[in-house]
Amino acid sequence: MNKRKIIVAITGASGSIYAKVLLDKLTTIGSEQIADVGVVMSDNAKDVWKYELGNESYKDYAFPFYSKNDFMAPFASGSAQYDSMIVCPCSMGTLARIATGTSSDLTTRAADVVLKERRKLILVTRETPLNLIHINNMATVTQAGGIICPASPSFYSLPQSMEDIASTVVDRVLSLLDLKIDMYRWGEK
Repeated sequence: MNKRKIIVAITGASGSIYAKVLLDKLTTIGSEQIADVGVVMSDNAKDVWKYELGNESYKDYAFPFYSKNDFMAPFASGSAQYDSMIVCPCSMGTLARIATGTSSDLTTRAADVVLKERRKLILVTRETPLNLIHINNMATVTQAGGIICPASPSFYSLPQSMEDIASTVVDRVLSLLDLKIDMYRWGEK
């Protein structure tokens, strides 16, 4: 198995728990499957994390964090060969900028690079209800090769905590990257 080079972008959409669980799980997967993880957070993402989770624990992760305007970050170029990008949670504004190719910050530049290089882009969208603009932007990203994976938890596994609920989405995202993880699968005991 090829080791993954993964970009994680965290936007200011509600749902910081998804980003936290994602970073926690990437930490535990380890170097046998992952070569590198680079993280970029918007200013709003930091504010929402602090508000929703009551802390700034995003600062505790060992992954390199890049400034939202750091166009010198390795994954701002296709030559760095990051093969996967997860935007979690993904705001509708970020979705719109990605759909229109507006590379106004590191998140949207990295997404543009991932799409142009025909690599894997997963957007964990967080909004409800959706308007036609959102739906059309999702269609555009899908047609360009991206994957829209709404933050819609499942309850088959009978989750017992907020983290368990968020894990139902995050596990699905990691499975889309072909990472081998322990997760609930329908029909398996």
